[in-house]
Amino acid sequence: MPLFQLNNELVFPDPRLAEPDGLLAVGGDLSPERLLAAYRSGIFPWFSDENPILWWSPDPRMVLIPKEFKRYKSLRRVVEKGIFQVTFDRDFERVMRFCGAVPRKGQEGTWITEDMIRAYAALHKMGVARSVEVWQDGELVGGLYGLLIGKVFFGESMFHRVTDASKVALWHWVDYLLESGVELIDAQQETGHLKRMGARLIARESFITLLRKLIV
Repeated sequence: MPLFQLNNELVFPDPRLAEPDGLLAVGGDLSPERLLAAYRSGIFPWFSDENPILWWSPDPRMVLIPKEFKRYKSLRRVVEKGIFQVTFDRDFERVMRFCGAVPRKGQEGTWITEDMIRAYAALHKMGVARSVEVWQDGELVGGLYGLLIGKVFFGESMFHRVTDASKVALWHWVDYLLESGVELIDAQQETGHLKRMGARLIARESFITLLRKLIV
């Protein structure tokens, strides 16, 4: 498949034309308009400082249906103990920076560059990018962030500095999404951590069909 070069037009190629690894296009910018157009089409940016902007649409896609979130007894006990305090949208940029600082197995550096932080902070000001913060004794110890568009939450990243903090963030965020009528969480790529919490792989075609239904 060809690798598409984006220009100034806010148009993306059909995600089904992506490379086997999910890479679809290169170039463009991180403007709010382009990012929203990408996510609505099942495409997201993922690149490092050494690379141009790269756009991806993997097949299969890992998703979590909020009502399928696995609430293990051990995690329920942690939540009920109240050892963590949870807030929404209180410190979006710090959550992004902590996510970028977490060492990832088999990965050098981070895709959460300064350009990405500026771009998603702009979406946060628009009310599209959201964050969950988990605190312990006044310290930020866990959290997650992503984009909430229609009835879909596009999860970007999560972190923890204390055991179970990111899981507690997801627990409370799933509660919020269920109350808000959100029907799908996009986890992008497969991870064992999310699989254990109820996430599963679906075909890209099925994912795109769901987006068309859930994003009006």
